[in-house]
Amino acid sequence: MQKVKIPITLDPSRAAQRRSDYQGIVPLEELSRLEQVVLDEAGEIAVTIRCEFDEQGLVVVRGHMQTHLNVTCQRCNGELGLDLEQDFAYTPVGLGAESDDLPDSYDVVELDEHGEINLRQIIEDELILSIPIVPMHEEATCSYSAEPHSFGEIEAEESKPNPFEILKQLKKSS
Repeated sequence: MQKVKIPITLDPSRAAQRRSDYQGIVPLEELSRLEQVVLDEAGEIAVTIRCEFDEQGLVVVRGHMQTHLNVTCQRCNGELGLDLEQDFAYTPVGLGAESDDLPDSYDVVELDEHGEINLRQIIEDELILSIPIVPMHEEATCSYSAEPHSFGEIEAEESKPNPFEILKQLKKSS
């Protein structure tokens, strides 16, 4: 498969009428919010997107993405590689439209003022949500040590008088 860039924006209605399929990549460098979460400076996300109408006549943008990203292990602060694979299904709604009547199996994405959706934003949101909240290696493979770490000598603290001792004495005397 030739590595073709996925378009940034898409008119989902037109794409569904044409039953458009997109297979390609999204460079990691173009996803600024995701770059703040991962250790990688470069990389590619393999993406497949299909636009269609469902049984109810709703426009649906379905997709699948997969990539390998490196994040920081929250246990040992080492590098943790994640193989992420995510499916998604969105139905577009107009700006400020109600989405109460839509099936629960679809996420909602708002159309912009040109009647398009931002595919990069959808892909970035899905990837950020697929990263674990607290990414950690498996305990057996993590380089974390349970031994306490000390950095230098800790000086003994001088004992200070308790400031509430006066209140204790006043309470006893009354």
